[in-house]
Amino acid sequence: MKNVSWDIYAAFLEVARRGGLSGAVQATGLSPASLGRRMLDLEAEIGRPLFLRSRTGYRLTGEGEALFAQCLEMEAAARRIESWNASGLHAPLVRIACGTWMAWHLMRHWPQLCRPDDRFRLDIFIGEQRAALAHRESDIGIRAFEPAESNLAATRLGEVAYAAYRARSLSGTEASRWLAVGEEAAISAYLRYPREHHAEHIAVTVSRPRSLLDLVLAGAGIAVLPCFVGDALPELVRQDGEVAALRHSQWIVMNNEDRGRREIRTVIDRMTRLVRDEAALFAGERPNA
Repeated sequence: MKNVSWDIYAAFLEVARRGGLSGAVQATGLSPASLGRRMLDLEAEIGRPLFLRSRTGYRLTGEGEALFAQCLEMEAAARRIESWNASGLHAPLVRIACGTWMAWHLMRHWPQLCRPDDRFRLDIFIGEQRAALAHRESDIGIRAFEPAESNLAATRLGEVAYAAYRARSLSGTEASRWLAVGEEAAISAYLRYPREHHAEHIAVTVSRPRSLLDLVLAGAGIAVLPCFVGDALPELVRQDGEVAALRHSQWIVMNNEDRGRREIRTVIDRMTRLVRDEAALFAGERPNA
């Protein structure tokens, strides 16, 4: 087989990860047409079909799965080389994927997570969707369940409780006004709760969960928040008790092969300590009076 550049294999990885050409455009900087041609050329060069193509996207064949696994190993080796090379130029990067409120908690305790003498940089991806680590999209993630992927390791951090909160000063008609995110953003159980139980009382809808806290603090109405957020702010009180159906465990997740890297281990240890030191707050055991 002729020499196939790493750029081609890297493009193959992105197409495989995202299940098609359009999803890989931003990651590769290539147009869908260029990506499609490269995948066809790669299949022709290898002499084996790598994808099952349909209107809904690209799905890996058995041969594609085998190549994908090998390319993941190549990517891991490339990143280790990049990290080693960067150590002489600039600090290595640790990528964290977490939800809106865990990011809020981390940033409120920033000096305990990131110190001036650290020899690494942080890249934090904030979103409600599940932290993706199986294909090394991130180095560290927070999930609401133990991962099933064989190449991931996880440590249970504890329980997370939820309740409905309002501003302490809120009363009258405003105390029955609910706040919610739009349907397309309601991908977590706590975000769906207002629509499922108080749809007729929703007064304000926003496009991102972080705005719920700002509105509650402003006295705009009631919103469901994690107890480690609502109970940490004396300006807020619970409307009722814990919403028990929303309680879940929380896990910190990392790739098996990468967790031995010093900078990743350091960040994992600090994040774990930040959560476990506030275990009672996360579990809803410290409500505001």
